Amino acid sequence: MDIKTLKIQYLEHLEIEKNRSPKTLENYGRYLDRFFQFALRQSSGQAKILNPGNITEELIRQYRLYLNRLKDTRGGPLKKVTQNYHIIALRNFLKYLAKRDIKSVPAEKVELGKQEDREVTFLESDELERLLKSPEGGSLDALRDRAVLGTLFSTGMRVSELCSLDKDKIDITRGELSIRGKGSKIRVVFLSDDAKEDINKYLGKRSDIDEALFIRIPRSKASGSFAKDSDLRLTPRSIQRIVEKYATKAGIVGKNVSPHTLRHSYATDLLRNGADIRSVQALLGHASVTTTQIYTHVTDKQLREVHKRFHNKK
Repeated sequence: MDIKTLKIQYLEHLEIEKNRSPKTLENYGRYLDRFFQFALRQSSGQAKILNPGNITEELIRQYRLYLNRLKDTRGGPLKKVTQNYHIIALRNFLKYLAKRDIKSVPAEKVELGKQEDREVTFLESDELERLLKSPEGGSLDALRDRAVLGTLFSTGMRVSELCSLDKDKIDITRGELSIRGKGSKIRVVFLSDDAKEDINKYLGKRSDIDEALFIRIPRSKASGSFAKDSDLRLTPRSIQRIVEKYATKAGIVGKNVSPHTLRHSYATDLLRNGADIRSVQALLGHASVTTTQIYTHVTDKQLREVHKRFHNKK
């Protein structure tokens, strides 16, 4: 069986058995195609079709070198994390081949490269206060934007999760909602009293029947009265623009503020106030606590204070 057919079957396996999102399937397909194209070039025209048995450790070593020297769309080097995404896709594909007793390189022989420490941008309390208060007035735009910012910081949800929210799926009274995150995993997040109030004011101003919680508002309809539109749901890019707009208005400089910045700020706030790392992991929807440990900038400071208070006391 040729490798392109195996790739299609592997992606179908991810979709059916692993419940991977369409975006994950698209990325894995692209990463694998890049490896296949590289492997065929390395064969110097001797092979028109790549077979699993032709994949060797040396070929993978050369591929990693190729990725390390590859330029991104801006002309800079491909980030280590992006290089590793390619290798993870290849390694998981090799695991799939092994499961089907198709001979190739053992997946355990494919190692990931060491990544740079990830820098986390978060907002200090005064910056957060200015940002959350930036949308002013009683227009539908302002009420929506205040609710967007408040919900992002109150729940720590991903921007894609925010965009997928529907009005009837939120229990405003209880201040909690179930969201489907990465890997279609469901978790519960909680709304602060301020966020609940902001959402109530925003929904009270709306007169449309669209199911989406956060919608775009045509300029001529900013008063809240407009007819049904088939495509009102806000996109991640729209949310990005909203956050950037109010970050500028709030005078936050020297930081690239995005929806994910509010997610980082949420996690940082929890840890600073004494939450344990495992609870933060659950609230963020991280599959592994290793991902949550990027917030050690907070716990390191707490450990330093513990050391100062309790070590070598006389």
